[in-house]
Amino acid sequence: MAATPTTQSTVQVLLVEDDEIDAEAIRRAMKKRQLPNPITTVHDGQAGLDALRRDQPPRPNLVLLDINMPGMNGHEFLEELRKDPAIRDTLVFVLTTSNAQRDKVLAYEKNVAGYIVKSSFQSDFTDLMGLLEPYWNTVEFPPKRPMGP
Repeated sequence: MAATPTTQSTVQVLLVEDDEIDAEAIRRAMKKRQLPNPITTVHDGQAGLDALRRDQPPRPNLVLLDINMPGMNGHEFLEELRKDPAIRDTLVFVLTTSNAQRDKVLAYEKNVAGYIVKSSFQSDFTDLMGLLEPYWNTVEFPPKRPMGP
């Protein structure tokens, strides 16, 4: 049986971001571009993993991940995400202030779909949404796996 393609309206976005100003700017940019995609915001990596692991729909298809957060940071989130067979194929874009080579290398070693430095967008993320929208309208997302044992 073929997987049902994910459409723009069904792409569930999980924003793992501790900076409320950046989180609000991303939500505003989605609204400005009239993107109907549901977005869930959590403030650290552990809450992000919990959102991905919950056994009820809708589970996020795509994660926008900050690296530098208190508690579980983005690198620790990626480490745990890639170890979990039920969610390891989740698409993740890093969206961070860090332009450090080490952070980029660590993120790509964990198979992120892209590494985006926030300063590239001068805190107006409308262009970022313009970049991501065709991506999630074009690619086929991994099929949802059942949760549980």
